Amino acid sequence: MEDLRERLRQLPCGRRLLDAAAGIEGVHLVGGALRDLLLGRVPRELDVVVEGDVGALATRLGAATEHVAHERFGTATVRSGDCRWDLAAARDETYAQPGALPDVRAAAIGRDLLRRDVTVNALALDLCSGDVQAVEHAHEDLRAGRLRVLHDASFGDDPTRLWRVARYAARLGFELEPHTAALAEQAVGGGALATLSGARIGSELRLALSEPDPVAALESAVALGLAPWLAPNRALAQRARELLPAGEGRRDLLVLAASLAAPDDDALLADLEFTAAERAIVGASLKTAALDDEGRTPSQLARALRGVPVEAVALAGARGAAQPARRWLEELRHVGLQITGDDLIAAGVAEGPELGRRLQAALDLRLDGALAGGRDAELQAALDAEPGTATP
Repeated sequence: MEDLRERLRQLPCGRRLLDAAAGIEGVHLVGGALRDLLLGRVPRELDVVVEGDVGALATRLGAATEHVAHERFGTATVRSGDCRWDLAAARDETYAQPGALPDVRAAAIGRDLLRRDVTVNALALDLCSGDVQAVEHAHEDLRAGRLRVLHDASFGDDPTRLWRVARYAARLGFELEPHTAALAEQAVGGGALATLSGARIGSELRLALSEPDPVAALESAVALGLAPWLAPNRALAQRARELLPAGEGRRDLLVLAASLAAPDDDALLADLEFTAAERAIVGASLKTAALDDEGRTPSQLARALRGVPVEAVALAGARGAAQPARRWLEELRHVGLQITGDDLIAAGVAEGPELGRRLQAALDLRLDGALAGGRDAELQAALDAEPGTATP
């Protein structure tokens, strides 16, 4: 077998990991990172298990880095530039009750692999020797594109594994092997997910929304019965994402809004510990009506959409006519006036609501293409506007 360390060295963060691990025994690349290397893919993250204290490796990686330790589990996250390494001491774990956080104790790498979620993630590459350890069925399942849990109590011990399996199935294009599929159905039917807090389910949902194909991840979760409150709509989500301006908005929240089954799920999202600001975006996206092309002047479109989150406009456009949404997002929302209320006061208009009405009247003319010229033309249009006659 090709030395997988050479593949790892081709990655900038992999090269830095190998250099830092040189001379430290018992350092292993594990889980999805090694799985992806074996599949010829670029790993999304580099997970490392150390047989012993992670401190020495973290220190070597950690010059001018962010280093966050989690003492209960013997883990640390080290970031430097574009690189991130998740380090963990090799451990065994037990669960006091279904859905509880694990109790951990130090162990060798072989025992550590047995606590993994599925066989294709129960792999370890020794960074010193280049040797690969794997649980039974790992290599054959990897070749066959199968997801298999390591033991029958897996989903009961940690029901978040149901969500992980759903994500892996979507991301890798793998299928659950029959016994694992039966165990998942049994766990869901037996209420395993009810043992999880809303925060933990919300965390899993966020991970699903961060997948390369989040709709596929949500579809996979729904297929396993994990989220009856979701009804993913791939076409709608795709149209909405295409309308969202590059570099703006929250694509994860847009996909979530396009996938919720109920029209008002604020209480659900609160239980899943989405923030008030995030819930406001989703709520606006659910409440904003579909747009149409009929009878709207640019100023009327602006009045309907000003102040609406960009995610909500994109989703409204995806539900109705895309062109009005695109015109607002790409053009009309950037149209403004050079004059301000101070200019009107200086011209003799009294302070109060009338200032805003006159400015709005001038802006409406500008939006509708009925106002030629610059600052002077805007000021004259605002002064000429009849009191209280801004375009409805």
